[in-house]
Amino acid sequence: MDWKPELDAIVGARHGGQTEHVLASLKKLDARYPHVAEIVYQLAWTCDVLGHPAEALPYYEKAVALGLAPNELSGALLGLGSTLRCTGQTARAIDVLESGRRQFPENREFEIFLSLALHDAGRHTEAMQLLLTTLAETTEDPGVLAYQRAIRFYAARLDPGA
Repeated sequence: MDWKPELDAIVGARHGGQTEHVLASLKKLDARYPHVAEIVYQLAWTCDVLGHPAEALPYYEKAVALGLAPNELSGALLGLGSTLRCTGQTARAIDVLESGRRQFPENREFEIFLSLALHDAGRHTEAMQLLLTTLAETTEDPGVLAYQRAIRFYAARLDPGA
């Protein structure tokens, strides 16, 4: 793991706001260690942060294919699903986000991004039901909590033809 200290330093620089420089450094590190999922994942994440989803996409796919630790895999699947949605690949986005949701049911962020993808696919009722249910189950806002039962009631009864 000769690459690990260098990757940590690069990621630390990214947290310091040096994203453009970080991308070049990550690409150089990836060229030296082309089959390290963690490096590829950080490349994808950095491209995403810079607003380059088309460039991020193959890095996310490669990172997932190479294999990541669960915490990083969760982030990579979420990033991949979101990036697919942003690049107009809605059906694939839904598949990836549903897969992530099944693999990491405790990571409720998958439901939010899945609702966006479902909405983009024209599945508005399903998107709204998922979003409202997630809100009701995860919020700590006292006002929303006071109406949690009503929110769940209405979410379950949304008109599928709407």
